[in-house]
This record gives sequence, structure tokens and C-alpha cells, in this order.
Amino acid sequence: MILANLMAIVRKEFQSYFTSPFAYIIAAFFWLISGFFFGAILDQLIQDISFLEQSGQLPESIDIASQFLEAFLGVIISLFLVLLPALSMGLYSEERKRGTLELLATSPVTNWVVACGKLLGVVGFFIVLMVPLWIWETIAFSAADPPVNIQIILLAHLSLLLISTAILSLGMFISSLTDSSILAYILTFILILFLWIIDLIANNVIEPFSSILSHLSLFDSYSDMIRGVLEPSSLILFTSYIFIGIFLTAQSIEALRFQRS
Repeated sequence: MILANLMAIVRKEFQSYFTSPFAYIIAAFFWLISGFFFGAILDQLIQDISFLEQSGQLPESIDIASQFLEAFLGVIISLFLVLLPALSMGLYSEERKRGTLELLATSPVTNWVVACGKLLGVVGFFIVLMVPLWIWETIAFSAADPPVNIQIILLAHLSLLLISTAILSLGMFISSLTDSSILAYILTFILILFLWIIDLIANNVIEPFSSILSHLSLFDSYSDMIRGVLEPSSLILFTSYIFIGIFLTAQSIEALRFQRS
């Protein structure tokens, strides 16, 4: 029963993106900008290699594919600073606005199931957004010489999926607090920006606060993983943020359920 309810919520949330013109605008914007940077970064790397080759300064061993992947995914995560809050802002705020959140709060389906279902639904749409990028990369990397290390590519995209899911989870919690999608977007953007610059803050505060803040950095772990460095602490950090977002969302809805009882 729990699994059936979960899948029903996932399906409803996922399909809702394909009935919204705004979702198509987001997709078009993302594909246009990411496609531009994909071509620009690739072209710049090719020009740099040609220049080094002509000047006789080309190293014997150079991993162009890894350099491209690191640069491109660095741009993509910057785009997500704007994109991901737009995906998560309506997860609960629209339910509040339509008055259907009270129905969710008083339904027999647990808050955890609803939160997990909504998160999986938006992550599913996020994966759809990523499909064209994977196709472009497959075409580009198929011509790489020497061949690309598949493990590095998979690890890089795993990190992208994990950090995006973590941000969407936190954005879902913020969306559960307000009936304004715009406010949810702004607050989620501010939160992501804080997590982005947390390393800079850590460098300018005293111990033990510096160490604590540095260990909270999502983007530091992300940067390590796209370079092929996998640390258990990074996986723990990502899953912790995802869990915290789901937990806080469930508690937020439980508070609403308590108010209505």
C-alpha cells in the first residue's frame, strides 16, 4: 500500500511538469544555455590544444575529456543556482495556494510518503532535462583519444544528481512553508547561495566554527567528485542534506496537520 501510494504521488508530480508551460520554458532555457556553453567550452579546448601542438608545447599526456567535463559541469552547476529553485518552488506552495495542502495533511498517506513522492517526481523531471546533455557528451567523448575513463564520467554525473537532489529536497521544505512560489524561489536561491559561499565564510571565521562550516560545503564535495575523487564523507554529506530536506518537510506538514486537528 505504501509503495502504491508513493508511486501514485511520483507519477502525479512528474506528469504535472509536462502540463505546465513554465516547465517547458525552464527546459528550453536550460538546453539553450547549456548547449551554448557545451559548444563554446569544447571549441576553446580544441583551439588551445591546436595552439600548443603548433608551438611544440603540447604535453605527452593530456586528458582533454576530463578537462572538458570538469569545465562543463562547473558551468552546469552554476546554471542550477537559478534553475533548481524554479523546479522546487511550487512543490508545496501551489498546494497551499489551491487549498489542497490541507487535504494532503489530513489524508491517510503519511507525510514522509508524500514528501518522498514529490521529491522523486521533481528529480525525475530533472533527469529528463539532463538527457540531451548526456547525448551530447556521448557523441563528443566517442571521438576522444585516448578513450575516456567511464568511471570518472559516471562519478561526475552521480555527484551532479546527488547535489541537485539535495538542493531540491531543501527547496521542497522551503516550499512547504509558504503559499508564495516567488518567495519560495527567493529563499531557496539565498540558501543555495549560502551553501555556495560557505567555504569563503569558513576561511574568515575562527575555530571551531571554521572546521564546522567547511564540512557543510556541498559544492566542495561536488568539485572533488567531478574530478574523480570519491570520499565516503561526500556521499554521507549529500544523503544527509537529502534526508534533512525530507524530514523538515514532513515535520512542516505534520505541524499543519496538528493545526487542523
